Amino acid sequence: MLAHFEFEPGSLTLTWSGGRVTQLDVLWLQDHDPAGRHSNGQRLISVLDLDWQAEITAVDRHGNSLIIQLTTGRQLDYSLENLNCGMPFENDRCQSDKTLWYGNTFQLPSVDWQDYLDKDECRHQALAAVAERGLVLLRGVPCQQGQVLEVIETFGFVRETNYGRLFDVQTVVSPSNLAFSNLGLGPHTDNPYRDPVPGVQLLHCLANEVDGGENLMVDGFQAAARLQAEYPDAFELLTRIRLPYRFCDEHTDLRSCVPFIETDDSGQVIKVRYNNRSIAPFILPFEEQRTFYRAYRLWAQILCAPELALTFRLKAGDCLVFDNTRMMHARTAFTDGGRRHLQGAYSDLDGLYSTLYRLGAKAC
Repeated sequence: MLAHFEFEPGSLTLTWSGGRVTQLDVLWLQDHDPAGRHSNGQRLISVLDLDWQAEITAVDRHGNSLIIQLTTGRQLDYSLENLNCGMPFENDRCQSDKTLWYGNTFQLPSVDWQDYLDKDECRHQALAAVAERGLVLLRGVPCQQGQVLEVIETFGFVRETNYGRLFDVQTVVSPSNLAFSNLGLGPHTDNPYRDPVPGVQLLHCLANEVDGGENLMVDGFQAAARLQAEYPDAFELLTRIRLPYRFCDEHTDLRSCVPFIETDDSGQVIKVRYNNRSIAPFILPFEEQRTFYRAYRLWAQILCAPELALTFRLKAGDCLVFDNTRMMHARTAFTDGGRRHLQGAYSDLDGLYSTLYRLGAKAC
C-alpha cells in the first residue's frame, strides 16, 4: 500500500508501507503510461515518442490511482497496482532464486506420470522442481518409442537438432558421439557447441538390463558457488575467458564460444557448462595459460567431488527431465551384454517456465 508520495519537476517518489521507496523519472512515467499499451499488454509507443522536455506539474491521488499532470498538458493515469508491479525485474533463472543441493543429502524429486497428466498441481510440482532444483523424475511413463516427445508437448516444444527430434542412447559401432558407446561419461552439460544451447534435456528409459550404467547428477550452481567461495580468482577467470566448442561430423559443423560459468550484471550465476570432450583447440596469451589451467582443474575437481553427485539407476518407464544450463549429468560404464536403451530429446526453458507461470496463475 502507498504510504506517501512527493514529486519534483523531473521525478516522482513513492514510499510504500514497510518503508520501501521507489523513485521514477518522468521519462519512465511516460514510457509506462497504461494508456500507451494495447489491451494485449504490448507498448504502442517507442522511446522516440518520449518528450524529454516534459516536467511534472501536479500529482493527485484518487482512491487507488495517481493522476500525474505534465507541462505538455498530457495526463498520466496510474493505478497503484501499475506502479507497484513496475518494480525491478527479478531474474528467476539465476543462482540466488534456486535451491542448491549436495547429492549425498538430496532426495530426487519424482512425480507419477498419470498424476502429472491428470492433476494441474502435480504438473506444477514437477515443473517447479526443474525450475528450483534443476530436475525431476517422472515415473511410469509408457515405454513406447517416441514417448519422450509427448512428455515435452505437455510443457513446451521439441528442440530439433542435428540428432533429430529425438535420439537413441544405446551402444552403436563407431559412434559419432561417446554418449552412444558403453563407456562411462564424466559430469557434463550437453551441446555447448550449439548457440543457443538447449535449456531442457529429457532421458526416457525404455530398458536397462545391463551391469553398470548408473546415472549421476551434479548441481552445477552448487559447484559454482563452492568454486567462488573457495577460489574466487579462479571463479572470476572462468566467467571471463570464453572457450571455443565444436562438434563436427560428415553432416554437421557446430561452433560456439562461451565461458564455463556465465553471470548476470549483478554477478549471479545464470548458466554453467562443462564438456571437455567438445572443447576445440585454443591458445590463450602465454601469461594466462598456467593460471587458466589451474582454474580449469579446480572447476573439474569440484564437479567430480563425490559429495556433489546424486547417483541412481533409471528403470524402464522413468523419464528424467533436467535443466541443461545448470545440471551436470554423467554415467558409469556398462557391459556390452544386455539391453540399455534410453531415448533423449531437447526442449527450451522458456516453454517450461511459461507453462509453470500459467499453472501458478491458475492456482491463485
